Amino acid sequence: MATEVKLPELGAEAGEEATVSFWIVSEGDEVAEGDDLVEMLTDKANFNVPAPVGGKVSKISVQENDVVKVGDVICEIEAS
Repeated sequence: MATEVKLPELGAEAGEEATVSFWIVSEGDEVAEGDDLVEMLTDKANFNVPAPVGGKVSKISVQENDVVKVGDVICEIEAS
């Protein structure tokens, strides 16, 4: 079963959207829970989104330089 990874809440000062800076992983990569998946940028900060579960990155839904809103699916991980 695939787990959707969504852009988390950013906090009041950071706003409601972020830009994909670069992907740390690629489709097909194996990740452990807590591994960093992608670096995101806001006007206030850079931050990494961690994997909520371990498994294989089955789909990357957004590309570098895309603007993503809080709650949007950024990738999917098939649990191992």
